[in-house]
Amino acid sequence: MFNLKPIALVGGTVVCAVGFLLFIPLVVEVIYKTGSWQSYAVPILLYLIVGGSLVITNRNIELKISTKEAFIITVLSWLLLCILCSVPFIYTQSNLGIIDALFESMSGITTTGSTIIGNLDELPKGILIWRALLQWLGGIGIVVIALFILPFLRIGGMQLFHLEGDDPYDKFLPKISSVISKIFVIYIFLTIILFGLYYANGMTIFDSVAHSFSTISTGGFSTHTTSFAYFENQSILIIAIIFMILGSFPFLVLAQTSMKNPLATFKDHQVKIFLMILMISVALIYFFAKNFISGATINKIVTISFNTISIISGTGFVSENYENWGNYASVLFLILMFIGGCAGSTTGGLKVFRFQILFKFISLHLKKMLQPHAVIAKQFNGKKIKDSTYDSVMSFFFIYIITFAISALLLSFSGLDFLTCFSAAASAISNVGPGLGEIIGPDGNYSSLTNYAKLILIFTMFLGRLEMLTILVLFLPSFWKN
Repeated sequence: MFNLKPIALVGGTVVCAVGFLLFIPLVVEVIYKTGSWQSYAVPILLYLIVGGSLVITNRNIELKISTKEAFIITVLSWLLLCILCSVPFIYTQSNLGIIDALFESMSGITTTGSTIIGNLDELPKGILIWRALLQWLGGIGIVVIALFILPFLRIGGMQLFHLEGDDPYDKFLPKISSVISKIFVIYIFLTIILFGLYYANGMTIFDSVAHSFSTISTGGFSTHTTSFAYFENQSILIIAIIFMILGSFPFLVLAQTSMKNPLATFKDHQVKIFLMILMISVALIYFFAKNFISGATINKIVTISFNTISIISGTGFVSENYENWGNYASVLFLILMFIGGCAGSTTGGLKVFRFQILFKFISLHLKKMLQPHAVIAKQFNGKKIKDSTYDSVMSFFFIYIITFAISALLLSFSGLDFLTCFSAAASAISNVGPGLGEIIGPDGNYSSLTNYAKLILIFTMFLGRLEMLTILVLFLPSFWKN
């Protein structure tokens, strides 16, 4: 049977953590004198009492868990976070219903950036900073999970990034705790630098804090309904481009990069391919869409680059309605949604490394057709790719596409048109945010969708963020057997 005490300890820690974090929007409400601070007081008290009780009761147990318990703890922690973090959306002036609050919370925690709120400029400052904080926490949370839990669970080829034995990263940072600490420091450092740059280039202190949270986490929640179009500032767009790219890089590689050799990051195979895809995409969209964008050439390049990196990284910020750039841009953006950034980053999507493994597998298969008995070694970042890794990546691709198709099909039952169903499913499973079409496109939001459609998207966002297999394995009867 499962050992419930470690699960209770982790659950209690999560509840306490959310309770302490709620002090941040409470303090913001007091500073800006919006009168909504009381909405946070009761949840804080309740969370600290319940969470503290669970932690105190189970504090002396040995935190040793099996693989099955790791699956359960990972899934339950994120579900618990979503539920707990949705409460402020219900009791503050945002006045969301339970389903809408869960949608906004899940979108924040998974750094998707889809929203059902259409009047952001009118909301209290506390709930706006809470949305941004959720994405910041979700961003660093998924980095930790991607680097230290998914490889352990052998999800979707992530075992390539395991930090044990023959892993080349192991020579640089031998202890997992030191890796996590260094990644946290880098994440916080980048956030502080980004805040300073935003503020120096015209954002208010509040906007700088909120947008630094949602940019480095590639989340996409803004404090303004029109997102980055509100600022009308090219410098701010350029800063966001740089840090969305950094957020798309593997944080483990960033942790390896020293001040003496800052270009070491660009030697990583994933980073090279990611930047190549990004540059080709920008060039293609510029060639086809330049006549649809006003301003000088540099303005067009910055605008296209901003929206392109926003989509491929899954951030979801917009500075202009890219649906007005022609069908080519919309189709390319839809493709970029599926690609995503690098493994070990804050981005969503299939991840660049899986496409690299897939093409290596196809190349290997073609060579085997010509030379059936040949022994052909394949490597990724200097590490041999095992057959089990190929199998894992292929399985992940198949399940990803099937999950996307089922999600789109289920959305169609709510009466949505084909483009909305297709792009909403793609956006949710890739954790991007905006979709295509009048309803959920760059100028729209998800508020007009039915509760049924929102529930489908909540579950799809959850599946996409935790790489599906982590959740789907719980539905196997054999998982629950001794």
